[in-house]
Amino acid sequence: MVKERRSKEVVTREYTINLHKKLHSIKFKSKAPRAVKEIRAFAEKVMGTKDVRLDVALNKAVWSKGIKNVPNKLRIVISRRRNDDEDAKEEMYSFVTAAQDQSLKGKGTTVVQDS
Repeated sequence: MVKERRSKEVVTREYTINLHKKLHSIKFKSKAPRAVKEIRAFAEKVMGTKDVRLDVALNKAVWSKGIKNVPNKLRIVISRRRNDDEDAKEEMYSFVTAAQDQSLKGKGTTVVQDS
């Protein structure tokens, strides 16, 4: 029985990412840049696309408390979208932004929009 790949579908999901766990034992001056790299790697893993684009609002949320005091957890929204560029290497890309509601209690991974 062959498992059907769903990586070609357009979908939007909301995740909570624990940056505290991913930035443990990272020196202060590279915490915020590493957090951005970890978010990019997380989106690449869960959406299955190599092309990951980050929103300006997400970058501001990561850097909101400075370079060394990154928020412990962030609520993010990842959208897998079709690439309109004709000479693109991949047909899909992931767009990551910060969620409007940053409260974390009782929220897991939710599908925001599925087509």
